[in-house]
Amino acid sequence: MNLNLSGRRAIVTGAAQGIGLSIVQAFVAEGLQVAAFDIDGTGLESARAAGASLTTTIDLAERASVAEAVNGAAKQLGGLDILVNCAGGVRGQVGRPIEDITEQDWLVVFEANVHGAFWCAQASAGHMKQGSFGRIINISSGAGLRPSLTGIQAYTASKHALVGLTKQLSLELGPHGITVNSVAPGFVLSNPSTQRQWESYGPDGQQRLLDSIHTKRLGRPQDIANAVTFLASDAASWVSGQVLSVDGGRS
Repeated sequence: MNLNLSGRRAIVTGAAQGIGLSIVQAFVAEGLQVAAFDIDGTGLESARAAGASLTTTIDLAERASVAEAVNGAAKQLGGLDILVNCAGGVRGQVGRPIEDITEQDWLVVFEANVHGAFWCAQASAGHMKQGSFGRIINISSGAGLRPSLTGIQAYTASKHALVGLTKQLSLELGPHGITVNSVAPGFVLSNPSTQRQWESYGPDGQQRLLDSIHTKRLGRPQDIANAVTFLASDAASWVSGQVLSVDGGRS
């Protein structure tokens, strides 16, 4: 299958480590020019080493900064074809009773998982419309389809919101040649947060999780990058508004 990605221009957020970094690596291997965004400026050195054409240190919760960064990347790359919204996470939180959640606890997770994705899509859409081609891929989670193993209410709610945003943007942008899809990873050991979560389960909990996965292994960042690469390609031109679970069969 010819994915026909060579020469395309992409922005990948959350690109400093884990799944985001693996997507950068996969895109570069396919011949794309990649702009890597992340709040972790030091970590972006890994994206640069992986072949990213440019890197931008940015807090995606700030709409004006996002617009400036996306427009700057599109100008430097000579256009914009693909956006992968991979930034997000739990912002250091752990599962707690609902009574213990503060307003800031709630808001910061939505900023990480929903607001930034919307600002990036908003800033990217015009560039994609100009070329009558676009691919927006939102990295959601199994927690966007069912309750989360993290026990974090805002994480589950925000990932469900990201799935809803995916479907709405697909409807709006499809007539302009822009597909919008989501990849929902299962448990992937990809960064310090997921490592801490894995360790918190203990041996018995880890075994129960593995037993619930058909392939009997945890995910790897490359598993997610492979799915994203397909959705970014011409081969997926009639796939839009979908959520692809990449979880070893757990769902």
